[in-house]
Amino acid sequence: MGKSRSGRRRQAGAEAVVENVDGGLAELIPDRDRARAWTLVIDGAPQSHVDLDDPAYLSFEYQRRLGHVIDLVAPPGRPVHAVHLGGGALTLARYVAATRPRSTQQVVERDAGLVRLVRREMPLDPNARIRVRSVDAREGLAKVPDGWADLVITDVFSGARTPAHLTSTEFLDDVRRALKPGGVYAANLADGPPLAHLRGQIATAAARFGQLALVADPTVLRGRRFGNAVLVASDQPLPVAELTRRAASDPHPGRVEHGRALTDFTGGAVPVTDLAAVASPAPPASVFR
Repeated sequence: MGKSRSGRRRQAGAEAVVENVDGGLAELIPDRDRARAWTLVIDGAPQSHVDLDDPAYLSFEYQRRLGHVIDLVAPPGRPVHAVHLGGGALTLARYVAATRPRSTQQVVERDAGLVRLVRREMPLDPNARIRVRSVDAREGLAKVPDGWADLVITDVFSGARTPAHLTSTEFLDDVRRALKPGGVYAANLADGPPLAHLRGQIATAAARFGQLALVADPTVLRGRRFGNAVLVASDQPLPVAELTRRAASDPHPGRVEHGRALTDFTGGAVPVTDLAAVASPAPPASVFR
């Protein structure tokens, strides 16, 4: 890492916060349209968006899709136990706290410097039951009691790539251990043509869960551009019809694949083990321009 920088700079008439954290150069850029909203960018890659006045507002496309999963994991408003592997600006933990008061949440975010920055500049609601651990995602997951979680969300990127050890069947074995019977696992995945990583992750989840669904922009699914896809898995039937309706009504409509169509989409990909795992592909530079 280069010379440390910490401070504020002016941008679009408001102050952006710029600070070196463990994972690179973090910037909190103010939203021109929302008084107390910020976008977190690390090394030039947008990571998450938070509106402190309206934590139920989800700006990023993939976070909206994960929000739909959160909405459907249990009856509306019912508190849940949630584990977030990857914290970023704690957007989804704030969303759960806002939409399901009295929920109990554990966030695992390895970057302790980022956690300090986010807590300082975008404090959590002191009444929210959110515990943040600054350890590796698998190490933090291992500390979750057996059968504790209604929901486990993985949104971990080192730079712009998901680390290899979070892509394997062994990793999903520990996810299953932490989930309650019928609990839901959701993962933010990023890939581009020829979608080998995405296909492998679907095959890996299919080796450990009985029910799967995938939500993504149709152009990503057709292999026309690099982008995010949200993989949802459980041992109980998923609310595919409602997830499909919500994804289709988003500002950037998403498509839901499941069942035979999703199996066919994998194209014969095989489950990934720890021994064979590799990090997700790096996005092309044009993605962030």
